[in-house]
Amino acid sequence: MINDIKEQSLSVFLIKKIRELMNECSDHISTGGCKDFSEYKRMTGVIEGLALAEREVLDWKEQHIKQ
Repeated sequence: MINDIKEQSLSVFLIKKIRELMNECSDHISTGGCKDFSEYKRMTGVIEGLALAEREVLDWKEQHIKQ
């Protein structure tokens, strides 16, 4: 993926990237990629953190960008 900010807004880029990372983590968990419960907890924490970050970007976009 080319990070050409001229082609898309920063908020669109961040939301897309966050969702890609969330999907990668979810796929890792769902395919049995976690070697133990500790890794599972870490991965679910990463997903939770990414979801919070996505919500913040969406909220900022809603408040600051007229669509």
